[in-house]
Amino acid sequence: MAWNPRVNLVAPFRVMHLLELAQAREAAGHDVIHLEVGEPDFATPAPVMAAGQQALAQGRTRYTPAAGLPALREAISHHYAEHFAATVAPERILVTPGASGALLLASQLLAGPGDRVLMADPNYPCNRHFMALAGAEVDAVSVGPESGWQLDAELIQRHWQTSTRLAMLATPSNPTGHTLDVAKLNAVAEGVFAKGGELVVDEIYQGLNYDDAPLSATALTPDAFVVNSFSKYFGMTGWRLGWLVAPQAAVEPLTRLAQNVFLAASTPAQYAALAAFTPECRAILETRRETLKARRDALLAGLVPLGLAPSLPPQGAFYLWLDISRYSRDSQAFCERLLEEENVAITPGIDFAVRGGEHHVRIAFTNEVARLEEAVSRLSRFVGRL
Repeated sequence: MAWNPRVNLVAPFRVMHLLELAQAREAAGHDVIHLEVGEPDFATPAPVMAAGQQALAQGRTRYTPAAGLPALREAISHHYAEHFAATVAPERILVTPGASGALLLASQLLAGPGDRVLMADPNYPCNRHFMALAGAEVDAVSVGPESGWQLDAELIQRHWQTSTRLAMLATPSNPTGHTLDVAKLNAVAEGVFAKGGELVVDEIYQGLNYDDAPLSATALTPDAFVVNSFSKYFGMTGWRLGWLVAPQAAVEPLTRLAQNVFLAASTPAQYAALAAFTPECRAILETRRETLKARRDALLAGLVPLGLAPSLPPQGAFYLWLDISRYSRDSQAFCERLLEEENVAITPGIDFAVRGGEHHVRIAFTNEVARLEEAVSRLSRFVGRL
């Protein structure tokens, strides 16, 4: 059979292979420490669960408008005003099936054959894949500690071409967990708009900040496309709910796309998400953020003696991006051996980086401190044999 050739541009997500291997080892009776999947280990907050259950009990299961439940769009708008001093009209917010739905809408609207897209390398692989499926060419710009592991204004200026249509960045980022401050984010926006380009900002890990205050591009400009999610900070991964903030002129075509691509996001999930913005839920989420910060610090301390602690600690998200080149230049083999020999599951860097992924791995600190310390102990034994 003949497939659309663009499908061949989508690489497999290797972390899922590691997850399958890890689950198979667990089924065989091994004590596996899971640090591979980017999913908080906390349950969905009780207020959100209760709101979802109430929505189901009340029969709130019919379609909402394609752009989302009006009350939820209002709540997100208020969230931006309260926490980021940003004025975002509810009409500019489209509720989507996960942040992936928002990325799909943005890529289909903004990118096409002949267009080039700038983004950092390493990056969340689906960002590249969505743009490639739209027909665009992705220019993955290598970043490192010198730029704070971010695509900054200088790199955008250096790599922008006449056919470049847009730049995409993430703060906090996956897989490195690094952020852009207000000055750097503003400089990026000004540089992109001066080129006549579009800017997409991935804020999926917004709120999971440990060393700086969360920020949003919505507070700096009404012209950026901003992607967010209820999965990470709000702990609603399986509910599959996200949103997209768009410039006013883009709302109508995005709504048409939403009507045709997914019709509407899950109705019970949208009613449940209304409770995510309550003071009761906010208190729970902030406690969890502090827990994640303690986990980050414990993991960093344990990695120092192994020479694996990153030179620039992550300011957000729940990942560490580790250079393993002193031990291996094959991150896939490194991760598979670590799992087989010590029952610790982490992710090979080749999932995220076009260049350099073979000597990097990602660790998700989505486990209790005691388990993280045990994982470091096992990792120490493993690298001691290499």
